[in-house]
Amino acid sequence: MREFIVEADGGSRGNPGPAGYGAVVIDAATGQTLAEVAEYIGVATNNVAEYRGLVAGLRAAHELDPTAVVHVRMDSKLVIEQMTGRWKIKHPDMKPLAAQAAQVFPPLRVTYEWIPREQNKHADKLANEAMDAGRRGEQWSAAASTAESAAADAKAGADVRAARTVATPSTGWGSADMGAPATFVLLRHGETPLTPEKRFSGSGGTDPSLSDVGREQAERVGAALARRGTIQAIVASPLARTRETAGIVAARLGLDVAIDDGLRETDFGAWEGLTFGEVRERYPDDLTTWLADPEARPTGDGESFVATATRIAATRDKLIAAHAGRTVLLVTHVTPIKTLVRLALGAPPESLFRMELSAASLSVVAYYADGNVSVRLLNDTSHLR
Repeated sequence: MREFIVEADGGSRGNPGPAGYGAVVIDAATGQTLAEVAEYIGVATNNVAEYRGLVAGLRAAHELDPTAVVHVRMDSKLVIEQMTGRWKIKHPDMKPLAAQAAQVFPPLRVTYEWIPREQNKHADKLANEAMDAGRRGEQWSAAASTAESAAADAKAGADVRAARTVATPSTGWGSADMGAPATFVLLRHGETPLTPEKRFSGSGGTDPSLSDVGREQAERVGAALARRGTIQAIVASPLARTRETAGIVAARLGLDVAIDDGLRETDFGAWEGLTFGEVRERYPDDLTTWLADPEARPTGDGESFVATATRIAATRDKLIAAHAGRTVLLVTHVTPIKTLVRLALGAPPESLFRMELSAASLSVVAYYADGNVSVRLLNDTSHLR
């Protein structure tokens, strides 16, 4: 399955005033620009123009491949928050545009990310070209556009400036070498009776508690984190094994545990409690499809990896906003942790099958205010030895 990045923008010279939008479709794997669209739309507000840009960008991506997975990047906080459902859409001019955007692709195949304006130069340039053309009484022409080269020049300049900057090497989870990030220390829960047998254990099964081994692992994690002394808050999945793990660690650190349903494990449907071999024997066709297609659901209407990624991305954004500049322990499961790492790396969905993630392991991802992300640790189990 192909993955596209859609960057979109819109502007109005007067708000409301002469307005236009621009959008670009990028191949997520290669970074290649696949399509550019822009249009002068007459008198409108900034927000309407931004929504028009989003719709046009999604439609351009759909024309390239209607089966693709799309990641939208915009510098409009309002559009991103409304399209993710975190903010209500009240303005009558924007409701139909948001509905149009939501109908281009199935919602579970589209994720949204806010980026700073300086990272949206390509779409911004397209929107301004469209407004300039409208002022001349013309429509924007792709043949005359210089937006891609201008964006490339801006990126090259930023790279040169970054190369001239001497940054302090990162020496810990909470270092502030690039400004204080929201740092997520990702803890997979300790073992349950199902873990050593490698059985599917999601959010739709028996909800097992920790085994004696799992409780010992949680104690060791708590001791290690106490020695480091950087954790400022703890958020856990609502399932029993994560709540129990978080409780043991929290007691050692003297912190409370907040519960967030968005951190729960994938629902594996009829596969819950079965080994991989048992699933292959009972549901061979469903398993083959699931391994090849991130939109496929486990037998019994389980949750697809695309659906999980959409949920995790929304939870991530919410937690980043709530814990800017802080180091937070997220006690969760295999798929959510791998998904957070995958999204941070911009890796394809199949990368989920290429990561090892042990019980009670620690991984770390830092999210900076400028939109940059740093994967600092993956599957550390040194505290268990």
